[in-house]
Amino acid sequence: MLDRIHALLEGPADSRAQTVTSLSVQILIVLNVLAVIASTVDPIRVRYQTFLSAFEVLSVTVFAIEYLLRLASCTRDPRYARPLSGRLRWAFTPLAIIDLLAFAPALLPLVVGLDLRMLRAVRLLRILRILKLARYSKAVQSLGRAFSSRAPELAVTGLALAIVLILASSALYYAEREVQPDHFGSIPEAAWWGIVTLTTVGYGDLAPVTPLGRFCAAIVAILGLGLFALPAGILGSAFVEQVTHGRRNCPHCGKTI
Repeated sequence: MLDRIHALLEGPADSRAQTVTSLSVQILIVLNVLAVIASTVDPIRVRYQTFLSAFEVLSVTVFAIEYLLRLASCTRDPRYARPLSGRLRWAFTPLAIIDLLAFAPALLPLVVGLDLRMLRAVRLLRILRILKLARYSKAVQSLGRAFSSRAPELAVTGLALAIVLILASSALYYAEREVQPDHFGSIPEAAWWGIVTLTTVGYGDLAPVTPLGRFCAAIVAILGLGLFALPAGILGSAFVEQVTHGRRNCPHCGKTI
């Protein structure tokens, strides 16, 4: 029985039952996200409160059953073959944690005595159900592997961005603190300008007025263009490698084989 459940939930999409199950869960996830979005609109929430509540109960039940079935059948995977320790190892995998978060927030108010304000905050966590699509989408899984394969390069890029942000905030603090004490009165306050400038967003709510401040701002703006292009290039190349991994093209017709 557990073998059939494991094949249905974790096996390759080579059977009609597995395809229908996978597609049904994906549709339910998308409908859940749409329901969460719709519930933030007051007229819709008031008019369809009963329907939204019933749909929430149905979704929580389905996601909880799916999680328990995966937990019970994970021992059919050689990596989690041990009855107790194997299931514990599976429960702490990223996808299993996402599966748990898909329904656990809805159960928290029943377990812990939360007030209404905390209840609303917890219910917003239902939007995390969209992360379950990663289990059913090969493209999302490829993106996750791309992140993992380029983790050291991304970490170095992030460190470089942090260093530049600190230097830029410090420079603007010393250049502008006398002229604009309300906006650049401390390095943390100047860091907001640094983030906006490095990301090339440029809200325009803060701007240097001294010659030295403008000179520093010009350098930071130019550095921002280059620094934020690096992660995009790193992830882009890694994603292409993951997508094309294992594919070969026919030397005669050029088609993938």
